[in-house]
Amino acid sequence: MWGSFTEHLGRSVYEGIYQPEHETADEDGFRKDVIEAVKKLKVPLIRYPGGNFVSGYNWQDGIGPKDERPVRLDLAWRSLETNQFGLHEFIKWCKKVNAAPDMAVNLGTRGIDEARNLVEYCNFPKGTYWSDLRRKNGAEEPLNIKVWSVGNEMDGDWQIGHQTAHEYCRLVHETAKAMRLVDPSVELVACCSSNHQNDTYGSWEETVLDNAYDDVDYLSLHQYYDNYEDNLSEFLGKSVDFDNFISEVTAISDAVKARKHSHKQINLAFDEWNVWYHSVGADDEQEPWTQAPHLLEDHYDFEDALLVGSLAITLLKHADRVKIGCLAQLVNVIAPIMTNTDGSPSVWYQTIFYPFMQVSNYGQGIALTPKQTVPTYQAKEYEVPYVDSIAVYNPETAEVVVFIVNKANEQTAFTLDIDSAKLGEVVAATQFTGYDIHQTNEDQSMNLQDLKDVNVVGNQVNAQLEPLSWNMIRIKAEA
Repeated sequence: MWGSFTEHLGRSVYEGIYQPEHETADEDGFRKDVIEAVKKLKVPLIRYPGGNFVSGYNWQDGIGPKDERPVRLDLAWRSLETNQFGLHEFIKWCKKVNAAPDMAVNLGTRGIDEARNLVEYCNFPKGTYWSDLRRKNGAEEPLNIKVWSVGNEMDGDWQIGHQTAHEYCRLVHETAKAMRLVDPSVELVACCSSNHQNDTYGSWEETVLDNAYDDVDYLSLHQYYDNYEDNLSEFLGKSVDFDNFISEVTAISDAVKARKHSHKQINLAFDEWNVWYHSVGADDEQEPWTQAPHLLEDHYDFEDALLVGSLAITLLKHADRVKIGCLAQLVNVIAPIMTNTDGSPSVWYQTIFYPFMQVSNYGQGIALTPKQTVPTYQAKEYEVPYVDSIAVYNPETAEVVVFIVNKANEQTAFTLDIDSAKLGEVVAATQFTGYDIHQTNEDQSMNLQDLKDVNVVGNQVNAQLEPLSWNMIRIKAEA
């Protein structure tokens, strides 16, 4: 399930999705221009409210009359949190963008009691203190939130309430027990290591699963990539690291499963992934304890879009185990969508918007294993394919959709054999190419173009790929 992530961080919520004084604001204070942009991305699941923010957050501050909600210090991002946007606002906004919530619970400063109270508030019908308080606050029917993230990056010392693996897995076990006693249907996501390079990686996953295997449904993976070296081939090769990360966590999960003689499979929720480095350092200039400061506002360039496309293809290749893939984040903060508080355009799309928009809209159905021979190049740590590709069969639309990234700085002939579906005519073919690798899209001059040199012969797809390009081909098909 493709998804995204919004956190009380910088201008992600305030001046992003919620800005009552903006000229496009609706009756609930939500920016309608942002709603329309998010709908174009078609993200059916959105993780909230963090992120690092959640480990110091009291969800009760964001419910009830707005004029009675307290202003708090947000220690994670050293900002002022007004709590004018909280649980009910988020649920209402999710409905407007056709998304379901992935609700994160605070296991940093709070714990078992607050988690089970939140589940009762959200999901219990009526007749108890918390469920009746929800009804008093305007939600007569249960919110029926199914996916819950149990803490965030608890292995990281930067996290408020940082824990060892043993401390965390004991807390997860008891928290999951309490949450499921309130609502047995909830699906729980446990923290994995914060990234592939963290010192806890490997031992953390094994310890958590050893002690809480039966308590959770997913392991949460996070990974961000940078290009500080300004080396394009090395940067685009980081999709191999991404692929290895997923394979390794899958192997650890299956090893624990075998050792426990379990019939249950742990799936993966890659609920934070993106490029993130452009804004690092700039945020140091921000004054602390302000409302909605400009934080983590990376302006993505063309090479970032190519890597994001390769990362999305990698997620599809692991669709048998990666069941949730949330691009982090959604608006203004390391995001595909940016807003201006005044001036034009009020909303603009970053370079990474285009590949993510296409995979979230058309990367639906059954991921196919293609027969493909690809030349490679040698990066520092990995052997990297010049072409990343995946095909997806969508039985609802009767289409095979092929996603391709050409990492070569030259035109490349592409051939893909698909034996599992009978191919018909090409429905649409697009490319994102022809830009300088460091070009950004503030002026909205960058967009998808037609991919004209493509044809289907029998079960074979042939295309001529432009240098450094993201490509999508949609083909009528029968299984």
